[in-house]
Amino acid sequence: MNIYETLEQAILSDEILFKEKLTAQCLDYCIENEISAADDFVPSVFTKPSYASKCHIVDPRELPARKDFESREGLATLVHAIAHIEFSAIDLALDAVYRYPHMPQAYKRDWLEVANDEIRHFKMLERLLNELGYVYGDFPVHCGLFDAAEHTAHNILDRMAIIPRYYEASGLDVSPQIIKKLENKRKNPQVKKLIEALNIIYTEEIDHVLKGDKWFKYLCKRTGKKEGSEEAVYFEILERYHLLSKHRPHVNVEARKEAGFSCGEILKLGARECS
Repeated sequence: MNIYETLEQAILSDEILFKEKLTAQCLDYCIENEISAADDFVPSVFTKPSYASKCHIVDPRELPARKDFESREGLATLVHAIAHIEFSAIDLALDAVYRYPHMPQAYKRDWLEVANDEIRHFKMLERLLNELGYVYGDFPVHCGLFDAAEHTAHNILDRMAIIPRYYEASGLDVSPQIIKKLENKRKNPQVKKLIEALNIIYTEEIDHVLKGDKWFKYLCKRTGKKEGSEEAVYFEILERYHLLSKHRPHVNVEARKEAGFSCGEILKLGARECS
């Protein structure tokens, strides 16, 4: 099995069942075999996201505000937006294995497991979206995560800082707030299903961020960063990618601590207190 060819097929595909099949094959192979790429292997540069054939991609500023969760369409726009994040996350996890072939076997297994989780998350949300009378691609999306992956493709340390430790960790801040807003509508069976899905996703995303934290710190050490300088390195990367000025109305202290963040980092990100 040429796992890198299989990974590329999975990343390029817009069909979730095909992605699921290929990801499972890669994970099974990774569990049983040591994965290595040929010395002349050069990962492809992807010029557009896999979902481009399904979704209308717009600038984030052009996305409609999601405030009306009372109507089926309003709820569907929220489900669709979260499903899109999960679909994007599948490709990012697969790309983390595909693009950096010289990382340890444990790294490859970690991100294939993450991809497997993200596929399950997407399918949960897709079923709910279908129940509401819609399909993935019915609403416009942005490609911010794809762009972030493209911008960090050249540097795996940047990738681990930006994707799991910034974007995915930001989801830990946002998810409880969304669940809180939905709670008073729980009598609606679709809202109840969405809350249940979001709780599953939230719990598992903590583990995903923790995996990113582990490999970020591993790479700091491997690239010769001074011991104890991980926090400074992290914020230097965020500053370089112009992410420090992003407004955070809420920082989830406990979830971030569980996912490997120090209190020093959490306070710099905007939390009022951390102990």
